Order: sequence, then structure tokens, then C-alpha cells
Amino acid sequence: MTRLSDFPVSTRWPARHPERIQLYSLNTPNGVKVSIMLEETGLPYESHLVDIGNDESHTPEFLALNPNGKIPAIIDPAGPGGEPLALFESGAILLYLAEKSGQFLPADPARRWETIQWLFFQMASIGPMFGQVGFFHKYAGREYEDKRPLARYVNESKRLLGVLDGRLAGREWIMGDEYSIADIATLGWVNNLITWYEARELVDYDRFAHVGGWLERGLARPAVHRGLQIPSRG
Repeated sequence: MTRLSDFPVSTRWPARHPERIQLYSLNTPNGVKVSIMLEETGLPYESHLVDIGNDESHTPEFLALNPNGKIPAIIDPAGPGGEPLALFESGAILLYLAEKSGQFLPADPARRWETIQWLFFQMASIGPMFGQVGFFHKYAGREYEDKRPLARYVNESKRLLGVLDGRLAGREWIMGDEYSIADIATLGWVNNLITWYEARELVDYDRFAHVGGWLERGLARPAVHRGLQIPSRG
């Protein structure tokens, strides 16, 4: 039988509560998807800060958990069949936790797939595009003389905000009156775009009133407020 202690990551980030889900992460837009989900579901977990600024996600111990060297990742000591399950990729983790908890993913097959569709919209479009805006607007890319890449990603981010804004017209959440993993996946990225990336004016954020109202509703949820700080950058 595999045990939590059999995973190399547990030697670098020892578990104080090995019976709980182990979260290896940082409160980045991708990382907070899982911390928010865990806070929303109430599943017992323990968080471990992986300092990506010091390249800790590329240590041998972490790479043994996620060979792609990205946060977040989890180990559930009580996975399928009672065996530990290690997972990386935030979207996959959200789906797993939704099934494990029976929360935030509709039971109706059509609505279930519609929710997954919007989850993939975040994974494939909003995350990558907003992240590039952050790189070219706030980080090393801002020093590049050629501003065409920034303009490209800003324009695409505006387009994506427009898609999301249209979806939210007349809806409280992405799936209507049902808060779901589609919201959980997207909230942190939209919030990060206008706070940490300082791109509110750059992307004309205030033009997207439905997105603005949705983000306010999301940030008002206590579990979202907590999850955005876990694991804290310190």
C-alpha cells in the first residue's frame, strides 16, 4: 500500500496532518483555484507554500509530483479505492475535488458538460492571455522595445472579457444561479488582472459591467476571501 511518506515531496514539505489532502501551491491565480475550492467544499486539507520565486517547483522533490514544475498540485491520501492520489493541473484538481465532495459541478449531464466547457475556457484562454498581459505589462516584458506583443495580448484579453461579460448578462454566476468550478477557476484570474497585474485601465475593465458585478459577488464569499490568501506569499 502506498503511503503519503512514499512521495518524495513529503520529505521537503512534511505533513503535520497526513490524513488530510496535501496542497502544494502559492496564492497565484492558478494556485488559488484549488485553495478556494478546498475552502468552499470544507474538505480537510493542509497547505504547503512552494516558493516559485526561489524555483522550489523545480526541485527534484516537487518534480517527482509534477514533472511540469508548476503549482498547484495535491496529494489526496484517501483517493479512489482508499489509495493516495497525486494530481497536478488546476483544472483536473477542480474536477476531482468537485466529484469527491459532490459540490460545485451540476449533476445534470448537460449542465455538467456546460460547466466543464467554461472551465476549459478559463484554462485555454483567460489564464494564458491574462498571464501574458501580466508579463508584458508588469514584469520583464515591459522593458521590451517592441510593444506589439503587449498590444496583441491586451486586445485578446479585452475580447475574452467581452465573451465573459456576455455570458454573465442576466446571470449571477457563469452557470446562472448555480455557483460552480467555472467561477472558482476564473475569479482569481480576473481579480489578479486588475490588482496584481495593475491592468484595469489597460484592458478597459470598467466597460465590462457584468464581469465587475460578478467579481464583486465572488470576492464577497468568505471562502474566496480566505482562499485568495492560501498559501500566502508571506
